Amino acid sequence: MSNRVAPLPRSGGGQRPHAIYLAIGFPPAAKSSAYRLRETANQFVAMGWDITVITICQEAWEREYGLDHTLSEKVDPRVKVIELPLMREDLETDIRAFSEERSIDPVGWISRLRKREQKIFPERDFGGWRYELEKAVVQQHRQHPADLLISSCAPYVNLAATWKLWEEYRVPYAVDFRDGWSLDVIGGGEAFTRDSVSGRWESKVLEHALAVWCVNDPIAGFYRERYPHLADRVHVVRNGYDEDSLPDVSGRSPDPNAGLTFGYLGSVNFTPAFLESVLDGWRIARRNDPILARSRFEVRGHIGAGPIREANRHMDLLKEAAVDNVSFGGPVPKSDLAATYGSWDALVLMLVGGRFVTSGKVYEFMATGLPVLSAHDVDHDASNILAGHPLWTGAVGLDPHRLADSFSEAARMALKATDEDRATARQLARRFARPAVLAPAVRHLTELVQPTPAGVPAPAATASTGDVQP
Repeated sequence: MSNRVAPLPRSGGGQRPHAIYLAIGFPPAAKSSAYRLRETANQFVAMGWDITVITICQEAWEREYGLDHTLSEKVDPRVKVIELPLMREDLETDIRAFSEERSIDPVGWISRLRKREQKIFPERDFGGWRYELEKAVVQQHRQHPADLLISSCAPYVNLAATWKLWEEYRVPYAVDFRDGWSLDVIGGGEAFTRDSVSGRWESKVLEHALAVWCVNDPIAGFYRERYPHLADRVHVVRNGYDEDSLPDVSGRSPDPNAGLTFGYLGSVNFTPAFLESVLDGWRIARRNDPILARSRFEVRGHIGAGPIREANRHMDLLKEAAVDNVSFGGPVPKSDLAATYGSWDALVLMLVGGRFVTSGKVYEFMATGLPVLSAHDVDHDASNILAGHPLWTGAVGLDPHRLADSFSEAARMALKATDEDRATARQLARRFARPAVLAPAVRHLTELVQPTPAGVPAPAATASTGDVQP
């Protein structure tokens, strides 16, 4: 069945409807969210929309995680991208650009900056972007009237611009919360109360949203419980994987005498103590298992942002582990993902959090067809995704001795896996291919939107029904 729906009349009177997409982190930003943002924009174009992406300038990402221009290669050329000259002041590392106040009292300067930002909008690091974002969406709407605004969070300051366009022009909108705002996805509790400044912002914006997207069922459940009258507008729209990231694993036959290569790919956003537990498990496994004694463990991805990028305790631990055949190879460009996965025999899935965290990497790891070793809490949403995977070690928590057993089990799987095992793993993951996840969600929004003449108030948003998920 085709993903396309009949084109809608545009507010400005043309042939195609127009969507404004607040997508800070859009390619070429080297962020994990870039994949979801890119596919969402591409799906809107495929379904007959004009789409304008509003993000921040590339220099801002150079300060933070960096750039990956290969991510931009698969952006549909019909997607219009507006880059705003917004950057985090606190990530500036050129001391020649520091004010006298910052040079004399850097800690106090940061503290005062945080207060100023959160006075404008209740979000640390990004609150100060509010007025420029509001100005940008209004300007784009005046130039090319929008029938829909999609707001992808974080940062949550995007909600202020979303509300601005609703207040002034009644442009319908949807919120892609991904991990949620009022939920502490790591700790598992409420991040702030409904009567707090942040809570009031969230409540009023969600009140009129056409749809609210979350990446997994536990997060969606939290929001349905928090806002029961909006429950049928809250949808599960999972992350997923891209087919071009997958290696060819057919006919693999690792040599136990040469040892195996284990790999981790992703942002190192867990604590040093977490990493130390995994490395201790690896050391114990190497001591007890002769095959692992000949094996390697490669860590790839981003470690830290801004001035502490690759200059922190995590890097110290990895350097100290070099004697145990552990290496760090830095980030992997999108175009090299398949080759990187293809060079490994088993994957180590290191994830923080618990039942509210899935992580986009779990889908990609699952879809490679390689053995997956879980290094995360037992009660973790990744366990729900991996259930039934024929090459998964299971989740045993973070005890080093139990992780050592998992390393040995993953090695056994890598040596004994058949093409049929690998094909079964890939088939299980296929429902999480990114187009299969996002196409139904974009189609649903397309069907909900009823364009109105530019500048004329629209009726209150109507509730939608059912989950949008594969």
